[in-house]
Amino acid sequence: MQGEAAVIRQGFLVKRGHVVHNWKARWFVLYKDQLLYHKIEGGKKESRPRGIISLVGCTVHCPCLDYENRPLVIKLKAKNSVEHFLEASCREERDSWAEDINVVIRAINPEHQKQLCSSDTSFEIAANICLSHLIKEMQETNSGIKEMTNGEYGNTYKQCFTGSTVIDWLVSKNVAHSRSDAVTVASLLIEDDLIKPVGDKSTKARWNIVTTEQFLDDSTALYCFAKSERKTDSSSDKIEIPHVDLSGKIVKQGFLMKQGHKRKNWKVRSFVLREDPSHLHYYDPCKVPVLCFNSSLQ
Repeated sequence: MQGEAAVIRQGFLVKRGHVVHNWKARWFVLYKDQLLYHKIEGGKKESRPRGIISLVGCTVHCPCLDYENRPLVIKLKAKNSVEHFLEASCREERDSWAEDINVVIRAINPEHQKQLCSSDTSFEIAANICLSHLIKEMQETNSGIKEMTNGEYGNTYKQCFTGSTVIDWLVSKNVAHSRSDAVTVASLLIEDDLIKPVGDKSTKARWNIVTTEQFLDDSTALYCFAKSERKTDSSSDKIEIPHVDLSGKIVKQGFLMKQGHKRKNWKVRSFVLREDPSHLHYYDPCKVPVLCFNSSLQ
């Protein structure tokens, strides 16, 4: 039994099942050599874990683009090649979980870190990247960046994507070694008018002479392709997000336990707090984004 003093981090993540690929919220506890997850019953964590993921010889893939409708997924590949898919509530939480797990893995196997450092090479954009070819890959229907309906300050924009989505894609495709390198590449795409800012936030960054980069690694900054050649997907493949959920600035988001109104049972929900206008939304994190409830705080 692991002691409480050995706990490095704990919290809710949504896990994909191994046999039936459904998604369930679980309480995860990170220790110095393994990751445990517990089922929640009646609003309480079960004392015995439902599963243990050994981090010895494990590798972390973040961002993971295996699920285009779930951009907040971390993939852990165990030493025995078993893959574990874990989803966080927001990009910041996803990245911090991935970093904490990586710290544990490096502590277990210092030689792995030495290999990473020795294989690291300097980032040379001109020698490695053809922007015209890159933008075509980004527009590929199956492997590229998915265009969706997004919102900013009450305005709704179609066929666009967030800055963080672009950076995730560039890193996952090994176009850039780090998020900062990916921002440099995305800024070049902006300069060559291959990607355009959409909305107020990204447009201001585009013309901000104070900053060296013109692109924002931000989940609320919106962009679109200058010339989209992507084929139209069938309507059944598209996710329609309610208009009310697209309005207002995100103040905070994360997983919380919520008691039901009628049955008084407890379930994990993904909450989003917004302002201008003030709203509190929550979702079932085990499903693709479908608004469960919207409450005005005005």
